[in-house]
Amino acid sequence: MAILRWVQETRIGWHYIAPGKPTQNALIESFNGKLRDECLNETLFRSLVEARETLEAWQEDYNKQRPHSALGNLTPTEFAQRTMMDKLAA
Repeated sequence: MAILRWVQETRIGWHYIAPGKPTQNALIESFNGKLRDECLNETLFRSLVEARETLEAWQEDYNKQRPHSALGNLTPTEFAQRTMMDKLAA
């Protein structure tokens, strides 16, 4: 409900992905699959604290350690830094 209230307050268009059409948002579907396969399916969480710590470690690896071919084999952090530097240089 909070998201729907925010959408109404900001007047941002809200569009649902059609049932059975995950390709309408392929980027997030790809990310969700990686998260599920590499972390969630491999881990039995014993507490909320453990879940947060495990997900935080996975996020750290995904964003700061692992190169992504779609980003020219840079990590997302490196890509963001280079993009910012390019914008400042222009």
